[in-house]
Amino acid sequence: MSITCADLAKVYEGGHAGWPALRGLSFSVDPGEFVTITGPSGCGKSTLLNIIGLLDEPSGGRYSLNGRDTATLSDQERSDLRLQELGFVFQAFHLLNRMSAIDNVALPMMYAGADRAEMRERAHALLAKVGLKGKERKTPLELSGGERQRVAIARALANSPKIILADEPTGNLDSASSREIMDLLYGLNADGMTVIMVTHDRELAARARRNIRMRDGRIEP
Repeated sequence: MSITCADLAKVYEGGHAGWPALRGLSFSVDPGEFVTITGPSGCGKSTLLNIIGLLDEPSGGRYSLNGRDTATLSDQERSDLRLQELGFVFQAFHLLNRMSAIDNVALPMMYAGADRAEMRERAHALLAKVGLKGKERKTPLELSGGERQRVAIARALANSPKIILADEPTGNLDSASSREIMDLLYGLNADGMTVIMVTHDRELAARARRNIRMRDGRIEP
């Protein structure tokens, strides 16, 4: 799926004139790219990723996903796209601690109406893909930080998305775990998946094919 942003703006309400988080961003991402978004805290990185992931809406400009202006999408269409075409990986993992790893991974498939046997089989396969075979019954509290992020990546892949959106996916991990998670993401990209990742880590950004550098809500030249 292609991504096109034209003069994208986001203003949050508050104060006399509101707070502009994004100020006229224009760029595109082609299918199969690995793109990092970097910049200082508060520059708009996560806001941009949330708009790309249809978790938020721009205040101005145009965001098109696969050629369609997202402003024309209904709430149900936005929800369906998040469930079926977009996979999310967050710094804080956002796993359900009372559920096993396999149940966490199966959850998006349940929401998509998949057959129970098919869900379990695919969840097992995805956990094996991210190196967690044998830990399917462990809860997140029984796993290390790196293992939790692996579960989160497996969950993001549950419904075979076209795009992975990762917001500081190594931010809570040690160096060794960070390298393992990045290797997983680069492997997914090598298989043809589009990956867009927010990171503060310049070394990680340097490995990407392309970096979008932001400051004060704008893209630096």
